[in-house]
Amino acid sequence: MTKSHTPEFEHTGERVAQAYREIQAPLDAQEARSFDPKNEPAESPPKAMQAGARAYPAPPYPEQHQAKPGQEHRLNPAPMYEAPFYKGSGKLEGKVALITGADSGIGRAVAVLFAREGCDVAIAYLDEDRDAAETKAAVENEGRRAILLPGDVADAGYARAAVERTVEAFGRLDVLVNNAAFQEHVTAFEDLTPEHFDRTLRTNLYGYFHMAQAAVRHLPNGGSIINTGSVTGLLGNKDLLDYSMTKGGIHAFTRSLATHLIDKGIRVNAVAPGPVWTPLNPADKSAPHVAQFGAKTPMRRAAQPEEIAPAYVFLASPQTASFITGEILPIIGGYSGG
Repeated sequence: MTKSHTPEFEHTGERVAQAYREIQAPLDAQEARSFDPKNEPAESPPKAMQAGARAYPAPPYPEQHQAKPGQEHRLNPAPMYEAPFYKGSGKLEGKVALITGADSGIGRAVAVLFAREGCDVAIAYLDEDRDAAETKAAVENEGRRAILLPGDVADAGYARAAVERTVEAFGRLDVLVNNAAFQEHVTAFEDLTPEHFDRTLRTNLYGYFHMAQAAVRHLPNGGSIINTGSVTGLLGNKDLLDYSMTKGGIHAFTRSLATHLIDKGIRVNAVAPGPVWTPLNPADKSAPHVAQFGAKTPMRRAAQPEEIAPAYVFLASPQTASFITGEILPIIGGYSGG
């Protein structure tokens, strides 16, 4: 694999990934002890809605669980990110994007579509080297350049280094996509430890702040910041108290930073996805819960990353979103909280 452009932060990413797993392990053990499957007759579930260019997997998925931060190459079925029916039209021609959490999931799908639209991509990620290398290869397969930037977005020093090395490699920075996240559910409020709470806030809020602050001095008039929010930031989630709080904070940060940067000509928006089939959730929920992931949405399935990524293209391109800033775009499969 190509040598990292942030070598001094590689071991930081490994240490933080281990801290993720230390938060996860006792909660996994507790849930395993309390999980009591019900021996009820199986019912034929309603069919999932299929309205895309191709059919997408629907629950039940194979039961599976991963240690954090999760690895896309181990996920079954493999997330669909290639978007083979999406045709690029130069919406980001000649531009450069830095995408956090770009090794997998939504971040990988966004990297591929950005490249298809003519954009070079800096791939920021924690320590999932194999997945990141696959994203890099996918970007290069679209005819664009890519670099790898392992490290922890919660570290302000890493954020500055990632931005500087993106500019060194490509000569500019036009789009920042803040997408990296930490998520671990708790079923009892008293089980949400200070360490767990702190890690969620540091990754999801501090990380977005550090990356945006480092990027702003390089973004030109017409530049764009896109933050990944969540349906949980709009509607809450009883088992994701800290995560939902950070996603609501991201939405508020998006609106506030958008007005702050208008005079610089930089647009700031957010995409708020519902359930999406990525390593984030199998590295959170138990295997039986993962098997039914997304089943409660009106569409009765989780989204695939390639269904979410076009929204990022839309918000990033000055051709399509020149009058759009401070907006939160929900892509939640029809879910209304009912």
